[in-house]
Amino acid sequence: MARIVVGMSGGVDSSVVALLLKQQGHEVIGLFMRNWNEASVTLEDECPWIDDSRDAMMVAEQLGIPFQVLDLSEEYKERIVDYMFREYEKGKTPNPDVLCNREIKFDSFLKAALKLGADYVATGHYVQKAETETPKGKMYRLLAGADPNKDQSYFLCQLNQFQLSKALFPIGHLLKPEVRKIAEENNLVTAAKRDSQGLCFIGHISLPEFLQQQLKPKKGDVIEIPMDHPKIVEYRTGVNYPTMDLAAVSTPPRFSAEDGVKVGEHNGAHYFTIGQRKGLQIGGTEEPLFVIQTDVTKNIIYVGRGSEHPGLFQKAAAFEEGKLHWIRPDMELEVGESRDFLIRIRYRQQLFSGKIYRTSSEYFAVFNELQKSVTPGQFLALYVENELVASGVIA
Repeated sequence: MARIVVGMSGGVDSSVVALLLKQQGHEVIGLFMRNWNEASVTLEDECPWIDDSRDAMMVAEQLGIPFQVLDLSEEYKERIVDYMFREYEKGKTPNPDVLCNREIKFDSFLKAALKLGADYVATGHYVQKAETETPKGKMYRLLAGADPNKDQSYFLCQLNQFQLSKALFPIGHLLKPEVRKIAEENNLVTAAKRDSQGLCFIGHISLPEFLQQQLKPKKGDVIEIPMDHPKIVEYRTGVNYPTMDLAAVSTPPRFSAEDGVKVGEHNGAHYFTIGQRKGLQIGGTEEPLFVIQTDVTKNIIYVGRGSEHPGLFQKAAAFEEGKLHWIRPDMELEVGESRDFLIRIRYRQQLFSGKIYRTSSEYFAVFNELQKSVTPGQFLALYVENELVASGVIA
């Protein structure tokens, strides 16, 4: 049997993980991660870390396993919170949960677990792991969770082979109702606890207040762009060129104030993201307004009328620094090579088809169909059937 450290969040999923591993005869240690917490922007009645740690401790007592709180707040602030501020300031929309898994749960937390003599760390993620032999040796596979409504593979899209080798996902083969039933049958105190919707191990964050800690409000114009603007028409036409210019098709049109009509004001372009509808506080239009572009340099937000405004859609995307992170390094494309993949650009999105191209210095993703709200700073994940094989940050 193995010594396994379980990342106990105080929720039902990690509680059942600890229970199952204990029933299997493993030596189980419960560890709660105290990450960054700032009461001024945390909605305390939603998911306070103190209550979560208490619930985790109570489950550990029920199971008769050792338990301790691990303070990773300093690492979390430096590697996640500061990163978020920098990305929003640049007009990008980061995904802190992806970074939290790569930098905290499967790095800082994993290292702490290994110091405790752990063979593995286990989490309550709805994903599955498998192994396969390749010409480059044994590879660990990251597979979607069995529950299509809870699959969390996207959030683990930046893990590497070493991290996967040390990771266990004991509930990845179960459906959420089955996990609840196991908790109820074993009288776990977290059996009926609702799922947290908050930022990774922080709680439910008031995002505008969170951003205003460092990104100060700044009045700017909201410009509405018509659906048939020539720049949009030109982009839509360009994606159908017989010989596709990958860089051009991956670059949506850039608007200026002269391209539209001022319809309101905002408090800071860095507070908004592509596809956003709420928070504009502009009424009087037949259809709601959606953010189609932001310019943090000139502090302008560009909006379009209706959820099907063509400015919301994109045919392709380039990757930051021209890089892709390959969970399966044996699948990495050679220079000049292209290959079909299934793609996801946000959590819970249905997989769609596309092709990845690698040039001498860059990677590009070209979608078989136009995709909505392709947002710089977010992660684009690549799948082969139900296996997540690579990911990169949208430029």
